[in-house]
Amino acid sequence: MREYSIAAIPADGIGPEVIAAGTTVMAALQKRLGDVKFNVETFDWGSDYYRKHGVMMPADGLETLKKFDAIYFGAVGDPVVPDHITLWGLRLPICQGFDQYANVRPTKILPGITSPLRNVGIGDLDWVIVRENSEGEYAGCGGRVHRGLPEEVGTELAVFTRVGVERIMRYAFKLAQSRPRKFLTVVTKSNAQRHGMVMWDEIAAEVSKDFPDVSWDKMLVDAMTVRMTLKPQSLDTIVATNLHADILSDLAGALAGSLGVAPTANINPERRFPSMFEPIHGSAFDITGKGIANPVASFWTAAQMLDHLGEADASARLMRAVEQVTGAGIVTPDVGGTATTQQVTDAVVEAIHSSNV
Repeated sequence: MREYSIAAIPADGIGPEVIAAGTTVMAALQKRLGDVKFNVETFDWGSDYYRKHGVMMPADGLETLKKFDAIYFGAVGDPVVPDHITLWGLRLPICQGFDQYANVRPTKILPGITSPLRNVGIGDLDWVIVRENSEGEYAGCGGRVHRGLPEEVGTELAVFTRVGVERIMRYAFKLAQSRPRKFLTVVTKSNAQRHGMVMWDEIAAEVSKDFPDVSWDKMLVDAMTVRMTLKPQSLDTIVATNLHADILSDLAGALAGSLGVAPTANINPERRFPSMFEPIHGSAFDITGKGIANPVASFWTAAQMLDHLGEADASARLMRAVEQVTGAGIVTPDVGGTATTQQVTDAVVEAIHSSNV
């Protein structure tokens, strides 16, 4: 019996709804496979915790999480608590504290889900976006002086180190190498940002020499939005900075049909610390409690987590079940359906149990 300890942090908004759905399908996989066990421990950290204690998580939160094999994260964000407090109080301390420097966001059009792009269907949009997740524009460097005065100044410093850029570039080239097309697109803004972004371009060229079987090209981030929209078939694996990939991956999710189906993995490739897995969609307070949140992103995220844990069979079974359900039209309103979160979850559980493959 293979056992894994999972720390679940449902957090805010629809997070508890979709993480509950995700742990339900993982329990179904456990029962179906019979030789694997997922021990899930849930932590009530987030904005409600902040309202009670003045912090998003306890001071020893990272120490508590260290013992787990993986972290299953819901969403962070609150209509009352400022965004910089929720993000820097929970998600970013985990990502940075555990050196989860590779944010990996696969995107593809699932059966039964229609892309807003004309004449684009299954197989035409199949990307993986690799986001540098530890420095860059979200390094947290900067400050404000003369607060409240006419001469107030706010500075935000983007930090790019050779170590940080090279390691994410190697991760991206290696990932591209593992995919059938063996093709990578490096995204920067080196025409205007002539220091850090030019260094990105130079390091990409250096690293590429170690991957002669991988073809690659470069795009400026603004031109990349056009290419993603007009020529989605021309892309495969993509690597970009913390800010640029954050924006592009949301666009990618929308082009695939909905942010409600988009997954994320925050990976510490060296496995010195647990990695964290979360759906892209955020807290979505406008639909919280209505029972219509799309759980597909949390299922796909769980599949990423299973892959990271070495449970490729469980991951593949889960994705087959998800695609069977979406293909049958059992989908939530955000992708044109009428199903509830519970109905989609029940259908995926049934698909897992009834599969003969």
